[in-house]
Amino acid sequence: MSGNNHLFIPGPTNIPERVRREMNLPMEDMRSSQFPELTLPLFSDVKKVFKNKDGRVFIYPSSGTGAWEAALTNVLSPGDRVLMSRFGQFSHLWVDMAERLGFDVVCIDVDWGTGVPVDLYAEYLAADSAHEIKAVFVTHNETATGVTSDVAGVRAVLDATKHPALLFVDGVSSIGSIDFRQDEWGVDCAVSGSQKGFMLPAGLGFLSVSQKALEAAKSSRHMRCYFSFDDMIKTNDSGFFPYTPPTQLLRGLRASLDMIFEEGRENIFKRHHRLANGVRAAVSGWGLTLCATEPKWHSDTVSAIRLPDGIDGAAVIRHAYNTYNTSLGAGLSRLAGKIFRIGHLGSLNEVMVLGALSAAELTLLDSGVSIEPGSGVAAAINQFRSSTPIMGSEAA
Repeated sequence: MSGNNHLFIPGPTNIPERVRREMNLPMEDMRSSQFPELTLPLFSDVKKVFKNKDGRVFIYPSSGTGAWEAALTNVLSPGDRVLMSRFGQFSHLWVDMAERLGFDVVCIDVDWGTGVPVDLYAEYLAADSAHEIKAVFVTHNETATGVTSDVAGVRAVLDATKHPALLFVDGVSSIGSIDFRQDEWGVDCAVSGSQKGFMLPAGLGFLSVSQKALEAAKSSRHMRCYFSFDDMIKTNDSGFFPYTPPTQLLRGLRASLDMIFEEGRENIFKRHHRLANGVRAAVSGWGLTLCATEPKWHSDTVSAIRLPDGIDGAAVIRHAYNTYNTSLGAGLSRLAGKIFRIGHLGSLNEVMVLGALSAAELTLLDSGVSIEPGSGVAAAINQFRSSTPIMGSEAA
């Protein structure tokens, strides 16, 4: 098929040409005396993306799932009680990992399409007068359902109940794209991955930790090896790794961080919100609804769109790919076949999003969904025309 494949899944995301060029280089010596000139600024600059001043960041050759495991096994001990909630496939997987690693998981199940139940967290924490709960978990952005949760609200509950539990956040599909403030929100372990807002291939897991988490790690009794904080600290402080690092990904990370700082983090958050509003306008124009049940849950990085009864979501995804060379996100687990997802994060602009919406609209029409041709795209165009800042000389 001629032309490019159009990638609009919620990760891996599009890789900017500038980042791709930086990764296209001969292999280098990761033990050379010059290597720390690359790595030491990377550690410092990744911390800035998390808005973490006083802690430290670990960069693992892994997916975000590896960083999940690093946080659990370094900071907590087997049998520790942890408070979690499940409202989508990725929050489920975090619960599953905690259970398999031997933690005493208190899991609150809520409807898929909602997010972290801050009020129920408050009840559990207030009742835990013996402080048996050692950590509270938040999936900041549930990629399977297009839901963003209130991390600051959970911190407020911890503070109001004077509960000393650590706060763990999965920010794989939020950090770098949606506002996140580790220090201000008192987040002790924040996890992300390279393939979302960092605009890289999968392969780097980021774990940003507070001083409180580093102190807790000193008394952790959990088994670990590959993800050991101690091993990483011993080598990272001089700019090296305890094993062979993915040098080309680190070169790409340098370019992606430069792009993030050049655009400005606040501008990136505004752009993602603007693009998400365009997608939401299109969904409304089609007469469809989001999986997220209320606007307070709406994600600015991914929209999960419910399909009418009788329309097979898997067939919609296949048709978009085979006919229009466009990759849309599938429904996962209990949402399989019921929704499709549009990822709108990373290196994207309005015209690219309109391409995704055009392909989705064509596919919906072909699949028998009763919508008016042009209805969603027109709604997004009107949204963008009213919200996109004019750049360059025309802005004068």
